[in-house]
Amino acid sequence: MTEKSFQENVDLGDATRPVIMGNNIVVASGHHLASLIGMKIYAIGGNAFDVGVAMCFSQSLLEFQNYGFGGEIPILLYSAKENRVISVNGNMSAPKEATIKKYKKKGVTESIPGDGLLSAGVCAAPGALINVLDRYGTLSLKEVLEPSIELGINGFPISKNFSDTIMKEQERFKNEWPTSADLFMPNGIPLRPGDNWKNLDLANVWIRLVDAEKKNKHRGRSAGLQAALKLFYQGDIAKHIVKWQQENFFKDSNGIISNGLLTEEDFALFETKFESPVSSSYKEYEIYKCQPWSQGPVLLQTLNILENFDLKNMGHSSSKYIHTLSEALKLAFADREKYYGDPNFVDVPLKGLLSKGYASNRKKNINPYKASLEFRPGNPYEYQEEKEITDLNKIFPQHWNGGTTGTRVVDKEGNMFSAAPSGGWFNESPIIEGLGFSLGTRMQMFSLQDYNHPSVLRPYKRPRTTLTPTLVFKDSKPFMSMGSPGGDQQDQWTLQVFLNMVEFNMSIQEAIDATSFYIEHGLSSFYPKEFKKGIINIENRISNNTLLNLEKMGHIIKTTKAWSQNFTTAIKFDPARGLIMGGASSRRESMYALGW
Repeated sequence: MTEKSFQENVDLGDATRPVIMGNNIVVASGHHLASLIGMKIYAIGGNAFDVGVAMCFSQSLLEFQNYGFGGEIPILLYSAKENRVISVNGNMSAPKEATIKKYKKKGVTESIPGDGLLSAGVCAAPGALINVLDRYGTLSLKEVLEPSIELGINGFPISKNFSDTIMKEQERFKNEWPTSADLFMPNGIPLRPGDNWKNLDLANVWIRLVDAEKKNKHRGRSAGLQAALKLFYQGDIAKHIVKWQQENFFKDSNGIISNGLLTEEDFALFETKFESPVSSSYKEYEIYKCQPWSQGPVLLQTLNILENFDLKNMGHSSSKYIHTLSEALKLAFADREKYYGDPNFVDVPLKGLLSKGYASNRKKNINPYKASLEFRPGNPYEYQEEKEITDLNKIFPQHWNGGTTGTRVVDKEGNMFSAAPSGGWFNESPIIEGLGFSLGTRMQMFSLQDYNHPSVLRPYKRPRTTLTPTLVFKDSKPFMSMGSPGGDQQDQWTLQVFLNMVEFNMSIQEAIDATSFYIEHGLSSFYPKEFKKGIINIENRISNNTLLNLEKMGHIIKTTKAWSQNFTTAIKFDPARGLIMGGASSRRESMYALGW
């Protein structure tokens, strides 16, 4: 890169914020205090993985409306020391009792609800964080948790988004979920933006984990961390969770009053899986994603298709450009619904799905002048010498109504951390008395239809989640950690930010700030069941001429408010200059990048 192009790439330009630059470390997250905690952990000697873990712990408190401690955290790591990318399967698993027969007996015949206790699997976030700290960190659990414990005890001013979520659910808290009302509505009044909020019960959970570590510290660092892990999954905390969800009954969105299905055995058998990632190339870039228990390969499939087009000459935000991206996404999402699932239960034809030959063939399905309104999965088995064996009968689309955040870290050694913390939302499940967090509801993503579908429910299976962190390499060297919240929109927005940088030479902040869109054509992943064929949602900063041209092609256009889409955080690494650059979306009030 020349000096001139380098200056253009970090200049403020039309961005809402300056590009954050550092020589030692840059962090970006969904909350400025989480980013500050990351910097504190680095200052006391932590590496990128210590920093990322500490930030994720704090975000379960700071962004409880988007992600709670009972939720999930898929993570991608690049260890410079090992020179490899690692995928951390921080996804929940279904209880042993979670069978189609069991749900039908309870009156749940079509979809697992998106709220209450019937959608709760084993909490995955604690295991993912402690295991990453054990394998790749250097600090103790006490050191990385200390700032979060302090926030839980002393409190912090809550954001408008946090307060709005409480306001929206206040009647349910009052009438159905008293433990939630106690935590979020002191004296019966919902917390307002700026009110100081404490969570002493959650802080106490963390203190108990630290105490377990301390009692076993003499046996070594790893033994202490594993003792904390054991306390959560095999000790008093697991027993507390199981007892509480067995003894309490709540009404869900299906109108069914029920307790949960979790047992102590479910927690004891749960493990965090460290896996190989999946990857594909786009020009000189190599993009890494989690395995197809996530929607991550959607981004890879889409880029494989788009590599056959001259996107730069189409012009950014032109009708031709938006049309081409939208049509490629439709094809990739159709494949997601037909083939993706937990690889331990489903034979996913990844070799075919990610082959360049398959992408070139799929490209032929894109009419440059007309939008498709069809559901068109392909046949990847032709590209891996296997016959098609998956039979897709009917699928029930669903609607996303949850939240997610993001956590990115890159340090001067080139270590990279990218996580998608989510689930355990306090608006979808009541607060567990005495623990200060909620159970996740990710089981809503399973299908209850009795057929050979990759997302059909099975005991111990992990749901196909939308959570999808990203790592990017350029010329085989660490280049970027990135990702966005947004349910089915996550990879759509990540795709656009990536292309904004690599095709249109935007700075990292300009790429995040650029006008964004997402398609709804396809089968969404969340309860309740909805399907909106052919829709593109576009921020209203786009030109009227572009919108008219898209409508002429057959797209159904809906405009959203300016600055209402795309919540990407991203960090770029330039090892030749010893420079790290970060950016965070200004569309959410608390997202920030910091650097040193």
